[in-house]
Amino acid sequence: MRNYLQTFNILTDNEIDLFESKVQNIKLKKGDFFIKENRISKEVAFVVSGLFRSFYYSSSEEEVTYCFTFSNSFVSAYSSFLSQTKTIENIQALTDIELLTISREDILMLEKSSANWLKFFKLITEQEYIKMEKRVLLLQKESAEKKYTDLLINHPEYLQVIPLNFLASYLGITQRHLSRIRKTITN
Repeated sequence: MRNYLQTFNILTDNEIDLFESKVQNIKLKKGDFFIKENRISKEVAFVVSGLFRSFYYSSSEEEVTYCFTFSNSFVSAYSSFLSQTKTIENIQALTDIELLTISREDILMLEKSSANWLKFFKLITEQEYIKMEKRVLLLQKESAEKKYTDLLINHPEYLQVIPLNFLASYLGITQRHLSRIRKTITN
C-alpha cells in the first residue's frame, strides 16, 4: 500500500506513516461481504489481494454486477460513505481477500491534518468518477460484442478469474449470449 500511495507524489512519508497507523488488516473469505445493501458505509479499504464484485438488485430482484475491484485498489460503497445514507449496493468477495481498512472518522481526521490528503482524496474521487463515466457510456453506447472486446483488450484479467454468470451480468447480457460472443471472437 505504501508503494501505491507514493506513486501519486502527493503525500509525505510522515503522512503515509500516519495513514498506516490508522488502518486495520482484515481478511475475508470467498463469498463474504464487505458491505450489504441497506447499511451505511463507514470505511474505505485498500485491497491488498483478492477480487470483489459490486452488485445491486434490479426492480425484478435480479442481481446486476456493475463493478469488479482487484488488488491495489480502494473499495467502498462511495455514495453511502460520502452521504452517510444506506447503500443499495453489495460488495462481495469472489476470492479470499486481504484488506487494509480505515474508518470514515480517521479519513476526516487525515483531511484536517494536511492539505495533501485533500488533494489525494480529490484525485482518487476524480479517478473513480472517470472510471464510472467510461463504464456507463460503454454500456449505453456499444454492442455486447464491442463491450466484450473492450474487456479482452483492456482487462484480460477479468476474463481469467470472473465466473461467466457475473461477467455476463457486468456486460448486461445473458450468459448464453456471452458464450456465443466468446465463440465468435475466439474463432
